[in-house]
Amino acid sequence: MIIVHIVAGSLALVAGMTALLARKGGVWHRQAGLVFAIAMLVMTSTGAVLAALKFERISIIAGVLTFYLVATGVLAVRKPVNESRGTLTVFMIVAFLIGLFGYGAGFDVAANPKTAAWAPMFFVFASVALLAAASDLRLLRRGSLQGTQRLTRHLWRMGLALTIANMSFFIGQATFIPAPFNHPLLRALPVLLSLGMTVYWVVRVNVKRPAAAVASA
Repeated sequence: MIIVHIVAGSLALVAGMTALLARKGGVWHRQAGLVFAIAMLVMTSTGAVLAALKFERISIIAGVLTFYLVATGVLAVRKPVNESRGTLTVFMIVAFLIGLFGYGAGFDVAANPKTAAWAPMFFVFASVALLAAASDLRLLRRGSLQGTQRLTRHLWRMGLALTIANMSFFIGQATFIPAPFNHPLLRALPVLLSLGMTVYWVVRVNVKRPAAAVASA
């Protein structure tokens, strides 16, 4: 399982950055995005299982949250809401539970001086999970997802999933990075790049598409 996790993670990081940098809707984006989604689902599921066996709470939260983000990000562009309502409801509940678990674990580690430094990470992941669950609830109530909203949901969830994966490897697994590249700034670069590109594409989709719609009208 460890080997599968490592191989899938390596594929996910390469394919994810390719999809994020490629022209949206193009061949490279679609093909790399498919590889990224499959590899991420394999990596996060195996990672969550391995973390659960050791009861590494931060890794459990990161694994389940990232799996959820990828799965719901794919659903956003694959199936309409009325065909995936049941699945979305289950994922919403999972995200809500992860958020509660994350806050509980965060307060627990914050109370211990030896682990208090990890508390902010728990709170960040928990907040993302709860905000995403709230977004799911609004979507289920609205009952549809069209145009810019559909692309935005896909982009921020997939991009954030890649950012978490980059963070888990380049920062969380720093001991495995060769010494010439094992500098804090170099390790932070992939995380900042994926996060920055995610923000760029979300803003671009929300700014340019409405403007084009107005012009064509």
